Amino acid sequence: MDHMTTLTKRPIQVYLEARQDQALRRLAAEEGVSLSELIRRSVDLLLAELPVEQDPAWKIVGLGSSDVSDLGTRHDEHIVQELSKEINR
Repeated sequence: MDHMTTLTKRPIQVYLEARQDQALRRLAAEEGVSLSELIRRSVDLLLAELPVEQDPAWKIVGLGSSDVSDLGTRHDEHIVQELSKEINR
């Protein structure tokens, strides 16, 4: 296992019903992966099925809203303009 990969994972404790535990262990053995890997894959599948609006990243949309219509394409020019205003105060 790659050392850097280990650092990106966080431990979590989950209590499963006996039937869930048995089913997951059996499936992990069939797939040839660890129980942890099977659970990570399952979480990824669940998250992939979420509607876009429920994705936590969706909350950042609009945080930088502006009345400037070309901000996305001319952002550097607008930043320079605003910084110049700050410097000249």
